[in-house]
Amino acid sequence: MEGGDSLKTALAWLRGVINGKIGHGLEARVLQGLRVTHAEKGFMRFDFVVPNTVSDVDGNWHVGALASLLDLIGIVTIYSFANRVISTVDFSASYYSTTKIQEHVEIESKVTANRGKLLHVVIEVRRKGNGEVIAVGKQWMASNRQTLAQVSNV
Repeated sequence: MEGGDSLKTALAWLRGVINGKIGHGLEARVLQGLRVTHAEKGFMRFDFVVPNTVSDVDGNWHVGALASLLDLIGIVTIYSFANRVISTVDFSASYYSTTKIQEHVEIESKVTANRGKLLHVVIEVRRKGNGEVIAVGKQWMASNRQTLAQVSNV
């Protein structure tokens, strides 16, 4: 894992969210079982088995929970790149396939544009094994001067 302090801080924040020490609990439910398989500045890959806690009435991955996961992974990836807290200014999610609970997926996230204070990230969720695209999130985010540690202390 390469990328320096911003990457270490982003991954530490992600661990805190997954463990329920940061956030409101919803984030921990959405990310339950997420495993980082590769991380570098501005690029991350994850392994994930969709947990029972994010099921819709039909036993599929709830699209709201999937959207939350896309947003959180986008935040972590951009923080690893910019070392700053960011605010989402534009978010879109495209859903291509449903996913059953306990299905195994791979998630890849990368910063694709840097326009100074504006950064763009693309997050892809694919079915493990055949690589079928399940969802793609695209997000423009604006950075400010605060770090994650400063925001956590507020």
